[in-house]
Amino acid sequence: MYAGLTRTPCCLCGREEVSSRIEVPPRALGLMENGDPISWRDVVGTVSLGFCESDWALVRDLVCDLDTHPLSRCNAAHVSLDLRADHEALFTAAKEATDQTELEARRVERARRTLAAAEDGGSVAGTDDPEERAVVEALVTLRALAELGVLDDAADG
Repeated sequence: MYAGLTRTPCCLCGREEVSSRIEVPPRALGLMENGDPISWRDVVGTVSLGFCESDWALVRDLVCDLDTHPLSRCNAAHVSLDLRADHEALFTAAKEATDQTELEARRVERARRTLAAAEDGGSVAGTDDPEERAVVEALVTLRALAELGVLDDAADG
């Protein structure tokens, strides 16, 4: 079941023109403004965040220069995501909580490969995106999961 918007605005300022996108694991919704009402366990796949050109420069600086992430300033109402169907409403039966650990493990592995490739000066395998965007996405993913207690390391990349 699709629940996101077809054209999501910048999740920092709300501008319609989005120049860069990153994906984060669903659990990261808990770190975002207005993210509490969204059940991250019901998200299918990743959460996509868009940034306008001027905010992308800020995000890049926060992640690469200040060793942090922008998620606390991102509005969860402006992200793109898919929610699974609500079978409780249809069948009056409780559904099992979605196990997001496999998705998170894949995202962590991809992030670590991306950072290793960037450190070696090579290209980022498995992506058509520019290397800078992939590195920012990797660092945001690792830092968010570390902040949420999913990873033991601080993921400084």
